[in-house]
Amino acid sequence: MNSDSAAIKNRLLKNQKKLKSYLQKNKIEAFRLYNKDIPEYPYLIDIYGSHAVVYEQGKKIGDEDSIKRETHQNDIMLALEEGLGIKREFQHFKIREKQKGNNQYRPIETGSGDFFPINEPPFKFWVNLERYLDTGLFLDHRPLRQHLLENSKDKKVLNLFSYTGSLSVAAALGGGTVTSIDMSKTYLDWAYENFLLNNLDPKNHVFYQADVLKEVKKRKEEKESFDLIILDPPSFSNSKRMEEDLDIERDHPILIRDTMSLLAPGGILYFSTNKRKFELHHIISETYKVKEISQWTIPQDFHSTQIHQAYKIERILSKE
Repeated sequence: MNSDSAAIKNRLLKNQKKLKSYLQKNKIEAFRLYNKDIPEYPYLIDIYGSHAVVYEQGKKIGDEDSIKRETHQNDIMLALEEGLGIKREFQHFKIREKQKGNNQYRPIETGSGDFFPINEPPFKFWVNLERYLDTGLFLDHRPLRQHLLENSKDKKVLNLFSYTGSLSVAAALGGGTVTSIDMSKTYLDWAYENFLLNNLDPKNHVFYQADVLKEVKKRKEEKESFDLIILDPPSFSNSKRMEEDLDIERDHPILIRDTMSLLAPGGILYFSTNKRKFELHHIISETYKVKEISQWTIPQDFHSTQIHQAYKIERILSKE
């Protein structure tokens, strides 16, 4: 093993040791182990039980760098195998480029890949490490899932852009009645299976396929209301299923305003975005009671990066 490969192996072991007590205490099987810690290795490495997902991050690497790229990937494969005992056939390498629309949700493999459950007590979630760029579980929302578990009892909950429904599962297990809305039937079906995996009866909840922007306006006109709303939209989407493009930097003031109209008195909206360098528009902070909660919604294994920004948004109570 050369000095560079030894460096990446040592870093993985160091990170694992640092996270060991946190992972064992919470019985967590899926977590971020490495986040571009060494500049020469601009990768992200997530662990899913006995598997590892390795994302190549940043700008595209040209042909002239292909040898270095291959060397680095071999170093990582060796480090994962020798350092963590993860077999090479359980190592999944992917290229994470800037995506437009819902490209991150489209199949990247011709095969279906294998689905298997990951434990995040008290939850279990189906993941697929091959078929899509993302795995079906956003690891950085782990603290929010625990928060929803503890704060959803007897509440009517709306999860917009619900993806595979991990946040919906958390709210439902916490005693809430959950409506999950997403454009993708594939991911709503996945959410349905996640409910079954957690011994939740899907018939007691709602899974609805729709253009979320259009559906929010429709339910606003129908004066429907929810006690708790989760709004975690993509940074950008130009899906053919949507009537209008979505750019969260540009559109979030209107999207949040329309979503807030669905909030019951005393209700809470949790808004989250992975948009880099996102700035909440002043009209939102001036119109509503807003508290940034990113500091506690980002888990320990993501401590070195601002993976998302999250806000708790409530109506300002009348002084009457």
